[in-house]
Amino acid sequence: MKKLTVLDVTLRDGSHSMRHAFTEQQVRDVARGLRKAKVQYFEVSHGDGLGGSSLQYGFSKVDELKLIEAAREECGDSAISVLILPGIGVKEDLKNAVKAGAKMARVATHVTEADVAGQHIYLSRELGLKTVGFLMMAHMAPTSVIVEQAKLFESYGAEIIYVTDSAGALLPHEVKERVAALKSHVSCEIGFHAHNNLSLAMANTIAAVEAGATYVDGSLRCLGAGSGNTQTEVMVAVFDRLGYETGIDLYSAIDVANEVVAPFMPRPQEITGSSLMMGYAGVYSSFLLFTQEAAKKYNIDEREILVELGKRKVVGGQEDLIAEIARNLANYKQTVQ
Repeated sequence: MKKLTVLDVTLRDGSHSMRHAFTEQQVRDVARGLRKAKVQYFEVSHGDGLGGSSLQYGFSKVDELKLIEAAREECGDSAISVLILPGIGVKEDLKNAVKAGAKMARVATHVTEADVAGQHIYLSRELGLKTVGFLMMAHMAPTSVIVEQAKLFESYGAEIIYVTDSAGALLPHEVKERVAALKSHVSCEIGFHAHNNLSLAMANTIAAVEAGATYVDGSLRCLGAGSGNTQTEVMVAVFDRLGYETGIDLYSAIDVANEVVAPFMPRPQEITGSSLMMGYAGVYSSFLLFTQEAAKKYNIDEREILVELGKRKVVGGQEDLIAEIARNLANYKQTVQ
């Protein structure tokens, strides 16, 4: 039976939907449920990674190190992953995360900027962490460029390299092309992280696995940025039907999703008009709540803002442009009325 590693991102990507307000008890309850379900890795940190708690990205209700420590006390044989973005997280953040209990670090960059990740990957390996290179917004670069960037990650010491569909914009054949190319050109294992803005997260994850990915991400009840991620408990069931071994107990995964996560979700992770436009226009999924706030403030249709963000090819770290675009659209409307 072919084996897959499912990494659950509920307690990291879900932080976006939760406005970074996870409580320690929620983290403990989810971690306990994931342990019971025998999930090998799950991620705990601010939605924008270590050090992300800030005015720019949104402050965390509880310090992320306390949440990592709480998860460590509950995780048993499961291991905790953390995300770190060069320019947001620094060396001390990673060292402190290890002290708190992290066993894996995923170093994330824009798909064309792997060259900024060298020192973070080197440090992660020195600290004894399972080390991952995470190429975000993978729809924004041709496959040849993604291969070049993956080779950089590999040269720095990454053990796994992810194709990350941060906007939920990729189609299955595009996922397959990118993953297959990495499989052919680097010796690392390949991972895939999806968003469901076009209702393709599960289909894209299957395409990635068929092309050679052995690590796949999911979140319970799809709790994540935009319309969420591939749904962990659904993914476990689907891959079991397809003949893959994930090592996860399906009943326990369903239980923690329905009995623990569902009650504290602020809203269902459905595909709304706005999140659909994120996938259509290729906009970073974590921009959804920022866009909704700007649309309300300036009385502008959210979709207009998202389309303009897509035209400008705005990426993570440029959240300040959302309000500027909304304001400019409002001013333009006033001048033509």
